[in-house]
Amino acid sequence: MENRNFLEAIFEGSLWKSRLIVILAVIFGMIGGIALFLVASYDVWEIAVDVCKFFFAHYHPEHFHAEIISGIIGAVDLYLIAVVMLIFSFGIYELFISKIDDAEESETGSKILAIHSLDELKDKLGKVVVMVLIVSFFKKVINMNFNTPLEMLYLAGSILALALALYYMHKGEH
Repeated sequence: MENRNFLEAIFEGSLWKSRLIVILAVIFGMIGGIALFLVASYDVWEIAVDVCKFFFAHYHPEHFHAEIISGIIGAVDLYLIAVVMLIFSFGIYELFISKIDDAEESETGSKILAIHSLDELKDKLGKVVVMVLIVSFFKKVINMNFNTPLEMLYLAGSILALALALYYMHKGEH
């Protein structure tokens, strides 16, 4: 290795250390993920309280079943987005800062959260984002009224498109 001059050494050292700024994305991604887990859990808690009222206080609003299903699907949506935030945080940390020693020692963490390249991170995030979109689609469809056969045909086509997306998404894994 040839000798570097003083200015080059300082510049390259600073440039290399500047990658540590991604720690902000890691920290706030984790905070965002935890916040979403808490909000989704609170939503599920509220639904559970309503279900208890249904059984013990004979509380039964007009669209009770649809509200429960919509609330649970909304919570699942939030949980999935929280998972996206966690995967993003772990991936960015491993790519730019350091391997996570605890994850490498763990049996499950090393497989689920192992990220060796930016493409691998994008692939993992993309799969979870597709699942978020599917759950969001399901949440919207569950509250819709279908009045014409054409609307039902559109629904069937949408479901087919989602099924194909899932098939091709998982086909690459095998």
